[in-house]
Amino acid sequence: MSWLANLSKTYDNHTDAIGNFEKKRNGREYALIPISHTTQSAHIEVILNGKGEFLRAKVIEKEEGSTIIPCTEAAASRTSAPVPYPLFDKLMYVAGDYEQYVGEVKKYTPYADYMEQLRAWCTSTNSNHKVESVYQYLQKGTLIADLVGYEVLWEDKQGKLLDKWVQAEGDESKEKPAIFKVIASDQSSAFVRFAVQIPGDTEPRLWRDREVQQSFIDFYNEQLAETDLCYVTGEQLPFADKHASRIRNSGDKTKLISANDSSGFTFRGRFRTSRDAASVSYEVSQKAHNALKWLIDRQSFTLDGKVFLVWGTDRLEVPAPAEDLFDYLKEEEDDSPAGDMAHREHALEVRKALSGFRYDGEYKSNVVIMTLDAATPGRLSIVYYRDMNRELFMNQLQYWHETCFWRHRYRKTEDGKYKAFTGAPATKDIAFAAYGPRASDKVVKGLLERMLPCIVDGVPIPIDIVRSAISRASNPVGMEPWEWEKTLSIACALVNKTKEKEGFRVSLNKQLDDRNYLFGRMLAIADVLERRALGREERRATNAIRYMNAFAQRPGRTWSIIQANLQPYQARMGTDARYYNGLLDEVGAMLKPEEFTDAPLSGLYLLGFYSQRHDLYTSKKDKGDTTQGQDSERDNDQANDQDSDQDDTEE
Repeated sequence: MSWLANLSKTYDNHTDAIGNFEKKRNGREYALIPISHTTQSAHIEVILNGKGEFLRAKVIEKEEGSTIIPCTEAAASRTSAPVPYPLFDKLMYVAGDYEQYVGEVKKYTPYADYMEQLRAWCTSTNSNHKVESVYQYLQKGTLIADLVGYEVLWEDKQGKLLDKWVQAEGDESKEKPAIFKVIASDQSSAFVRFAVQIPGDTEPRLWRDREVQQSFIDFYNEQLAETDLCYVTGEQLPFADKHASRIRNSGDKTKLISANDSSGFTFRGRFRTSRDAASVSYEVSQKAHNALKWLIDRQSFTLDGKVFLVWGTDRLEVPAPAEDLFDYLKEEEDDSPAGDMAHREHALEVRKALSGFRYDGEYKSNVVIMTLDAATPGRLSIVYYRDMNRELFMNQLQYWHETCFWRHRYRKTEDGKYKAFTGAPATKDIAFAAYGPRASDKVVKGLLERMLPCIVDGVPIPIDIVRSAISRASNPVGMEPWEWEKTLSIACALVNKTKEKEGFRVSLNKQLDDRNYLFGRMLAIADVLERRALGREERRATNAIRYMNAFAQRPGRTWSIIQANLQPYQARMGTDARYYNGLLDEVGAMLKPEEFTDAPLSGLYLLGFYSQRHDLYTSKKDKGDTTQGQDSERDNDQANDQDSDQDDTEE
């Protein structure tokens, strides 16, 4: 029950946000909704005056369709059986002339049920004048006729509502009516909301009028008479017989809490009723579900229906474990060195980036991490849940970013330019490195879920993910240059994390005599030598890159091939190759004779390859060779030439 308690607490801590609409990146609106309310996408808005007279109507744009509507427990759970919402609803419920324009509704009386429920509200002690105006208008039973006359709805030659819009042959001038642009089915399923204009009143929109909302809350609370022990608060309160759906979006029918069968196996066996298994009060259920919907709209990451959500019960904004810190770290220069000082600076930058979240808010407040997914269309499950002290969470996050790090160059600034940064990759980028940009959403969301314990609990990264990233980074020929560079740096970060006890750095370790590291250094020297010999205009892959996959599997025999193919380029460079030849001799001499075998290399060779290549491209001042910097710029240009391809893949 802790997740319900945390969500209810979050709701209570942010009551000032109730009813305040915000916009998502796609332009759609959302808000923290009051209890006894839900949200629905409306298609038609009807404007009335205070006397219940029709003034005008309009079709609502999709971005503006989100509507807060009063809702009973039965209406929130309605499926095939018609159960009316108290105020706003589909034409079948609110239009008295529905049968005239659409046809008879068999077995049910939706309009009569709706009007009876609305009448009870209007005649109660908690009635509202604007709601009474809606009731007076709908009693006339002319809603669809008024909408047809105002050209919001359209009828056919038989006087029935059109099922779909068909352009008349030879008449290309008539534009498709707006209602057919916003509704997926036929006109009869349009959802209607009401506004009431009263002189001197500043808020005619009933779905945003706090007085109207409070009026229904008070009215409905009087209907909740029976009480039971709430398992969340420990108090005797009116209980929730049914719980909310539409948690992930307005079309979502799944529920987190459900026990709606009396003959199956949801709760039967040990208990006579569902309330014997667990009882949640109506108020807690409403607060928790409404807070969850708001948080999902506000700050979740959703992939293929799976929702990844992180929030603080006191301060909502917390750094997401699945993201990198690119937006919070200072920009690096492309040719900046990466020595021990640079690593210490990186650790300091991580602490600075997280300090704003660490020290803003209550020290003892909690951070909640929740992952939701649905195996069936009706049931939503919490597949991962962690309730952590804020300080512990920040410590775990800081440790992750300080240990699973490498130098990357695949992120863009706001002006669209690639900038280098040193840090831990985002989990979606780890999925990119391990499985490629064409991996299915099912595979990617599975990886995201598996990586969460590694970040927040310090669990080792699953070895299959590391091996997959190493394998792909060892096969550059099968990828575009930008894709391989991204995969390589992420694979290095994962290998570095698995070797965190050894304390590897992006800077070149010239004293390390590990076989894997040395072979990686030799491969990098061969790559840079041939790349320089080819010149700026030649874009083909070097022999070191072409044989990289074979080299990782059989380094001894493959190096003989690479060395033989390298000789023409050494001859072409002449004396300019002296430095590289000497460096090859130096690194090769560090290899013990018994280690020069065909035993496969571990992922550590990637660190040696990356560090040696980075050292050659950034230490030109120490060697007095200005052309190496040009080599680095050329490689960067090659990667940037693929910008558009990368954008298409990542989008």
